Amino acid sequence: MTNDFDSFFRGRAPALLRTAYLMTGDKHLAEDLVQDALARTFRAWRRLSDGGNPEAYARRVMYHLQVSTWRRRRVVETMPGELPERRDHADHAHNAVERLALRRALQALPARQRAVVILRYFEDYSEAETADILNCRVGTVKSHTARALSKLRELMPEIELSEGVTR
Repeated sequence: MTNDFDSFFRGRAPALLRTAYLMTGDKHLAEDLVQDALARTFRAWRRLSDGGNPEAYARRVMYHLQVSTWRRRRVVETMPGELPERRDHADHAHNAVERLALRRALQALPARQRAVVILRYFEDYSEAETADILNCRVGTVKSHTARALSKLRELMPEIELSEGVTR
């Protein structure tokens, strides 16, 4: 049992971490989210290993934990002092601006729409898989996708969203 979970953890943790980062927008919060989701997945491992889908379960747990976090009152974290400048002299300004614009645009979306966009376009899940993870219908996924992409196009007219997404 532990070996099965260990191989699941080693194989799927990076993908779960990417999804969590897209949901939270913060590396450390993403790591915490994945850790909590994997702990809950481990507790349900016996049930999941007998024909269940552990990755879908872990993603659903991550989604529900993050929605609970969004609903809670926020406490703003501040860093005291100045951060040292980076020693890297390469100019990554353009990429950084695009990443920040995309991050701001994703944060402007409602939680369900953001989750659909992340699962569909960043994690490359089908509409049916996304609906299963979010525990909703395929039609709901389609409508959330259409609304989210429309809002993203409005917020980011200068950036192409995806090769498969038409304007």
